[in-house]
Amino acid sequence: MKYKKVLLKLSGEALMGDRQYGIDPKRLAEYAHEIKQITEKGVQVAIVIGGGNIFRGVAGASKGMDRVQADHMGMLATVINGLALQSALEDNDIPTRLQSAVKINEVAEPFIRRRALRHMEKGRVVIFGGGTGNPYFTTDSAAVLRAIEINADVILKGTRVDGIYTSDPEKNADATKFDFISFDDVLRKGLKVMDTTAFTLSQENELPIIVFDMNKKGNLLKVISGESIGTQVNL
Repeated sequence: MKYKKVLLKLSGEALMGDRQYGIDPKRLAEYAHEIKQITEKGVQVAIVIGGGNIFRGVAGASKGMDRVQADHMGMLATVINGLALQSALEDNDIPTRLQSAVKINEVAEPFIRRRALRHMEKGRVVIFGGGTGNPYFTTDSAAVLRAIEINADVILKGTRVDGIYTSDPEKNADATKFDFISFDDVLRKGLKVMDTTAFTLSQENELPIIVFDMNKKGNLLKVISGESIGTQVNL
């Protein structure tokens, strides 16, 4: 395996499957199967998942809700998704721990870096919920922060698109895909890979990002194996 320790970033919307809202158990089971393939290869895996399938803080704030309050609701949504993913992984006999930046001791451990590292050394998949625990920071920022803290080799951003394009391929049939692109080129071209805070943090810490189609069977294992899947962003 090319990568030994990875952080997988999933959007909350990815869990909806073909639904308009909530969680699709079929999609969860598919993701759990993909993740099991790489844990069986000895890869240490951490996961950060968004909450947009349940509630998105920015959306709530745009409709008049207090931003801080809305962001805390979004953090709780990520914990709900984390619990759902944890259940799906354990149904596939994958030992799992859910850690939350927001203290909810009845359902999740508090985030403690050393404990997370120890879990991963023992072969457990660690799911980080609750974002960073602070309003105004996205789960992209949480993903990069946690990846740096656990010394991950790479951030794997699983999406429904097979990489980074010159424009939205779902809206523009002439959009061109990048196989490799530098951090500087992403910023210069104004491409939307992650929010600026997360992206800059990744760049400053020389942490590569791979954007790939998580919904295509076998892609996660191919990325871990070093195959040219999706788009790689590096220095």
